[in-house]
Amino acid sequence: MGLNLTRREVLASQAPAQRVPVEPERNGREVMEQQTWKVGDLARVTGLTVRTLHHWDDLGLVAPSGRTSAGHRLYSGDDLERVYQVLALRRLGVPLATIGSLLEGSESVSEVLEKHLALVEDQIVALRRLRAGLAASLDADDGHRSASDFLDLIRKVVVVNETVEKYFSPQQLAELAERKEREDEQIAAVEAAWPDLISRVQSAVDRGADPTGAEGRALAREWHELLRQFHQGDEQMRDSLYAMQRDNAEQIQREHGGPSPEQLEFIERAGA
Repeated sequence: MGLNLTRREVLASQAPAQRVPVEPERNGREVMEQQTWKVGDLARVTGLTVRTLHHWDDLGLVAPSGRTSAGHRLYSGDDLERVYQVLALRRLGVPLATIGSLLEGSESVSEVLEKHLALVEDQIVALRRLRAGLAASLDADDGHRSASDFLDLIRKVVVVNETVEKYFSPQQLAELAERKEREDEQIAAVEAAWPDLISRVQSAVDRGADPTGAEGRALAREWHELLRQFHQGDEQMRDSLYAMQRDNAEQIQREHGGPSPEQLEFIERAGA
């Protein structure tokens, strides 16, 4: 499986291997001597705790090959290699239950790693969005917020996240998170441009300006350019954005200063 490890780390360790007689195996073979580690020594060699090794034994992940006459666990060199195989997979974040079936050959390495990669990518998206939410909370904090104000702010961030996740796929969210890190200044400039543009569109609506006139067409071009900088020509990204706006227009306008139905109608007529 490509998970076999050497024993160099162990042999160079301060916990020396012992030559301890082990009891006969169940098939009645003669007692023989082999290189073994008591559970405490194995714990020091691997950096694990004795309790962890006992737990792995109970799960059948790493069972000691032998026992002393007093019933204490004795681990062989093969057992030690097994420990390092489990450790390697744990460091990749693979669950213990999956590791057992993987080492026994009931699941393929590629299938397990593909599934785990998808899980890790989802976690990365979640962490990036959490980071963005925390940053937004800090940016909005004027230093005079009460505990209730702060909790209300967090609630709004959580609601926004849940709303966005209904319309954008994990792949789209990952792309947006990566773009946020890569093009932070450009994205900030686009975000800053929206309030001014919405205000100018509202002014045109209030004055009864003709959407199909020069002013209306110029506002529509600017509007669609800001949208394009978000979806970057990706039709699926654009459709997800439009669907979210359509289904949550009132909430977006009320809580985030988004466009009103009248403004959207003006832009639609101007771009027709």
